[in-house]
Amino acid sequence: MERPVPTDVEHEVTSIDMIVSKGDAEGNITYTNPIFMKISGYSQGELLDKPHSILRHPDMPKVIFKYLWDNIKEGKDVIAYVKNLCKDGGYYWVIAQVRVAKNPDGSFRNYVSTRRAITDNAKKTISDLYAKLLEIEKNEGVEASEKALEAFLQENGQSFATFNQFMTSLNK
Repeated sequence: MERPVPTDVEHEVTSIDMIVSKGDAEGNITYTNPIFMKISGYSQGELLDKPHSILRHPDMPKVIFKYLWDNIKEGKDVIAYVKNLCKDGGYYWVIAQVRVAKNPDGSFRNYVSTRRAITDNAKKTISDLYAKLLEIEKNEGVEASEKALEAFLQENGQSFATFNQFMTSLNK
């Protein structure tokens, strides 16, 4: 599938929208709800068995996905802001909660991601942060970007241990 060329067209995610997807251990999409397809512009056939990264907008710093994967592989939930790329090149912002779903015997079932709308305040804060992190990644790499993210959290009285709570608090 050819990646779309990004545009400046934002697709609205309303306060009642709940975008849901599930993924296998490698991050390939195994389920999408109708609102996911409506907002992204992709059909279920175009999404199933594809990596979630097909929606990755170039404005997203790699360090956010590094943090996400490092934590969910350890079984920890992650709450983070994501700017996704739509099929038509537009984009949408969401706050995503990603968690591990387990079978009754405790074994891995899948990853479940629920995403909802974000506030203008959160979008401004996160857009500025992500732009800085991207610039650092381009010039110094992901490791330097991770240190910058940690510094941002510390400047706001937070740490990676309180990352999820801080992300949630920004969306008010």
